[in-house]
Amino acid sequence: MKKLSIAALAAMTAAPAMAHTGHGDASGLLHGLQHPVFGMDHLLAMLTVGLWSGFVLPTRFWAGAVAFLAAMAAGAGLSWAGLGIPMVETWITLSVAVFGVLTLVGRRDQAAGLTQASLLAIALFALCHGHAHASEATGEAVPYLAGFLIATATLHLAGIGIARAVARRAIVQRALGLGVTASGLLMLAG
Repeated sequence: MKKLSIAALAAMTAAPAMAHTGHGDASGLLHGLQHPVFGMDHLLAMLTVGLWSGFVLPTRFWAGAVAFLAAMAAGAGLSWAGLGIPMVETWITLSVAVFGVLTLVGRRDQAAGLTQASLLAIALFALCHGHAHASEATGEAVPYLAGFLIATATLHLAGIGIARAVARRAIVQRALGLGVTASGLLMLAG
């Protein structure tokens, strides 16, 4: 619980997102593995997709991660095809707040339509994350894509693991959701 409190405090004091374009190398597997972990917006978004999946979809916990990963790869494809996404950075930062709200209010017994809408939102925001990652890729772009997909999947699994460890404690779910939502709003306020 102490580690969760420290993580929540760190998340709530996050600075504006500075995860893209011109912020370090973006070539090859190693940089792809590092990027999602060291960009606070990506880190929180990807962990929170795992949290939501673990809390809301206990028997299909993989669905959020699959939706995110597939859409992120598609977003990379859009970028490499030269198709832009207007305000991509804003959408990425907004994803943190939205994923926090989904975690805050999500329930295991929520309506199927709400779960499907949540998965669609996850996929749409993931498209933006993938586009931003790919837009900054230089040199070895395919290994970079592989790296950020692996790192993203790992962050999803970490979020799922946390959710499953505290699944019976609704207060922890709400606190995590609230902390991530607040972090996203602080990032948006910049």
